[in-house]
Amino acid sequence: MKIKNGISLYKYAKTIIPGGTTLFSKRSELHLPNKWPAYFNKAKKINVWDLKGNKYLDMFCAVGTSILGYNNERINKSVLKNINKGNMTTLNCPEEVLLAKQIIKHHPWASMAKFTRGGGEANALAIRIARSNTKKKNVAFCGYHGWHDWYLSANINSKKNLDQHLMSGLNYDGIPENLKNTSFPFPYNDFPYLLKLIQKKNIGVIKMEVMRNIKPLDCYLQKVREICDQKKIILIFDECTSGYRQNMGGIHLKFKVSPDMAIFGKALGSGYAINAIIGKNKIMSKAENTFISSSFWGERIGYTAALSSIKEFKRLKVFKKIESNGKFIKSIWLDLSKKYNIPIKVMGTDAIPSFEFCSNHAQRKTFLTQEMLKNKILATNLIYVTIFHNQDNIKKYIRVLDKVFFNISKKKIKNILKSKLCFKPIKRIN
Repeated sequence: MKIKNGISLYKYAKTIIPGGTTLFSKRSELHLPNKWPAYFNKAKKINVWDLKGNKYLDMFCAVGTSILGYNNERINKSVLKNINKGNMTTLNCPEEVLLAKQIIKHHPWASMAKFTRGGGEANALAIRIARSNTKKKNVAFCGYHGWHDWYLSANINSKKNLDQHLMSGLNYDGIPENLKNTSFPFPYNDFPYLLKLIQKKNIGVIKMEVMRNIKPLDCYLQKVREICDQKKIILIFDECTSGYRQNMGGIHLKFKVSPDMAIFGKALGSGYAINAIIGKNKIMSKAENTFISSSFWGERIGYTAALSSIKEFKRLKVFKKIESNGKFIKSIWLDLSKKYNIPIKVMGTDAIPSFEFCSNHAQRKTFLTQEMLKNKILATNLIYVTIFHNQDNIKKYIRVLDKVFFNISKKKIKNILKSKLCFKPIKRIN
């Protein structure tokens, strides 16, 4: 078939791929409906070229998977070297063992590891192992943890259960009704709510994101750890997004609270598919009592990319750079908010900063993306910061953003919008 551009290809894709694309977060409707370029031809550092050869500055960056920038030469070199030696054989690749040793080294509380390619399956695997360790099978969760039945079944009780964790009014088609009353959401920083849930619902596993948009208050994480110890509940920290982004390992290390299991992904492979599940020996060893396996969990590429990435994190002092770049971006947003008297709420860690307009958010966000795209910038209200998002190379972003805030302050945005409003994205309760 002849491809004219990304927009027309996306329209065609929706006729043969449900939703148009396998990854929900890359649907054009989330950014700029009927205008988003949708597909790329090549990428380097924080630049992306679309199918027509247009070059964009990427201020969103692959849903957080490319902390070392796109098409990183050192990572690619390591991967290609091993591809040339063979990716999949009857025997196992030694890199699996080497990566397990390396990640456990970063987390003294853990002693065993398993691996997957995607974050959703890593979360499902962790739940299976945790449930293998307790007679209390019910799960309490806080945050976004993938697409599997155990998680989406929370909406069988009420279609509002996942409103603040994933998205509003989410259907649970295809989920067995007998999973009702097995998974229960709880709000972040509300320890009394969690305590009542534990008492009423016979909770055996707690899974939560450590931190996303707001910081833990009043020793919240410590209290969760203590109640898990008291009630013999298995605590899982989902760090698919936050892990290996602000420090070497999980962000829970900064708060000095250790879980029983933890999950890492996205940044770990610098653009290559790899997720890690680590935990205490007595818990992880129960994986032998159930069947957990997948052919492509054994491919060599992900392990090689992760090992190479960890070396680069050390060599480049990545986490200091990420923190500095993120703080700089937050300061820009706050300065423009004050300059044009447009109230915004700045949130998130320095590694994943975001903001919300305090009024007309969807309309203003859509306008922001529209104006950025006109100037060959891929941008929304959220940035997964990379080592290349620094003061020198985002001057163009700053100039355009200044004009965006100016126009919002002076004009009726609905009169100059060329697109339908963007869909609501996945929510991050914490």
